[in-house]
Amino acid sequence: MDELVESARQWARARRLPLEAGDVPDLVEAVADLAAAVAEEAAGLDPTQATVPFGQQLRALAPQAWPDAPPPATDDGRDSATQVHASLAQIERAPPGRLAWVDIDAAGVLAEAGLRDAERRDGRVRGPLHGMPVGIKDMFDWQGHACGWGSPLRRDCAAAAADATIVARLRAAGAVVLGTQHMAEFAMSPTGWNAAYGPGRNPWDTARASGGSSSGAAMSVAAGHVPLAIGSDTGGSVRLPAALCGLTGLKPSQHRISMAGAMPLSPSLDCIGPLAHTAELCGQAYRAMAGADGADLACLDAAISVGTLPRRIRLAVPQWRDGDPLSAGMRGALDEAVRVWRDAGVECVPVASPYALLQRAGQLASVLLAVEAAAMHQRWLRERGGQYGRQVRRRIARGLLVPGVDYCDALRLRGPFLRRYLREVQGDADAVLLPTTPDVAPPVEDAQSGDQARLERDFALLSAWTRGINYLGLPALTVPVGLGAGGLPLGMQLVGPPLGEDRVLALGRLFQQLTSWHLRRPAASNDPAGTIHEEETT
Repeated sequence: MDELVESARQWARARRLPLEAGDVPDLVEAVADLAAAVAEEAAGLDPTQATVPFGQQLRALAPQAWPDAPPPATDDGRDSATQVHASLAQIERAPPGRLAWVDIDAAGVLAEAGLRDAERRDGRVRGPLHGMPVGIKDMFDWQGHACGWGSPLRRDCAAAAADATIVARLRAAGAVVLGTQHMAEFAMSPTGWNAAYGPGRNPWDTARASGGSSSGAAMSVAAGHVPLAIGSDTGGSVRLPAALCGLTGLKPSQHRISMAGAMPLSPSLDCIGPLAHTAELCGQAYRAMAGADGADLACLDAAISVGTLPRRIRLAVPQWRDGDPLSAGMRGALDEAVRVWRDAGVECVPVASPYALLQRAGQLASVLLAVEAAAMHQRWLRERGGQYGRQVRRRIARGLLVPGVDYCDALRLRGPFLRRYLREVQGDADAVLLPTTPDVAPPVEDAQSGDQARLERDFALLSAWTRGINYLGLPALTVPVGLGAGGLPLGMQLVGPPLGEDRVLALGRLFQQLTSWHLRRPAASNDPAGTIHEEETT
């Protein structure tokens, strides 16, 4: 190991990588662990077998779609300009306030809201998102505005010449983009930590982390700034902040929503998804954004449905093992959720805990993420490495040390791993119930410790139930499932089969008809008396 460390030090010096003295041994050890995981799983692979593109594998394994649900009423009389004014006022009033936002074009947004209101008066309502103020993560191109990717490296970047595909589609559906939002640096922290612009803070308790990397999206919806925000999810970056901030969040199947005009982190794993209070609104945002796109040829051309529940519903319920990372509070909340499902007539099928399988899938996902992020950042890291936060710098450098054969094997293992999961865990169930996080939001200070190796272990633990789902390419919806220690939110994932957004969205709507956790709000967002209460939502 000492020889490997010294070789890595020489290699890093030759490439002018700005690593600190203690970083290299940690990175070599981490890469060795990943290499061992890949080697163990790849032992049975046939190197001569052609690899089918993963999107095609997802399509081939997808079950028949459920019938689509009709959209809700499109004209509820909402005045868009009034909503935008209310959003701007709430940003100034409700913690964490302006921290959640990067760029707000108040004049431009009010002008666009006026156009939506004029359309409504003329009877031209585009759909359920018409006139709704929406936030977008600071990684999506927004015409006329700079896109910072959460980094000072792009502080002086040129304004976007055109909207990202998802921004254009949201606007075509009538949504009004209020502004861009806080994110972890280059989308590389599950806590929402950003060394340059400050950490994401949870509206339920600003001493707690918001989760990340779509930190501003979760902060803004939980604080009542906007009803809907759009983030990205490479290892849990929609689901983690949604769960920690008491929201609903959807990670679609891989290649369901176009990445054109979005910051790439790991093209094999990146997904775009909505955060809102309800599964209903997440479904309407998904419907507006999904579909084939000539600007992103990997994007699948497949039926888009938010699902209508059949008479018979089967939910796979893992039987947790003692070593599974979930707190007593989380386990109790999931047990209560199962009782709710059973009382509603859902068939809850016991299955063995999938944690060991998901943990290994998460390790393979880490190989893909490390290499693909390093390939994108290596030149910037050499030339402007001092402008990266240390956490992100280490994570990118790790990818530069991963052997190419391990990366190729991790890609080739996706299909076999997916089929194994479907066989051993999903079976003929419509969805699998999982925790989203092991417990409630961690303290913000835990995300900035100088012990980088401990931080990376904490990151892995926080995303223990989400990262592997990205490797499998499956859709997952997180919904609020209870309150844990300190009255902080807990989230539950519903994981569907390939292209099974219809199933998780329909099941999410059913759960939210049966429970009221999604109606809870942090006291600071809208209650001067300082008590948590319930609020009706659309």
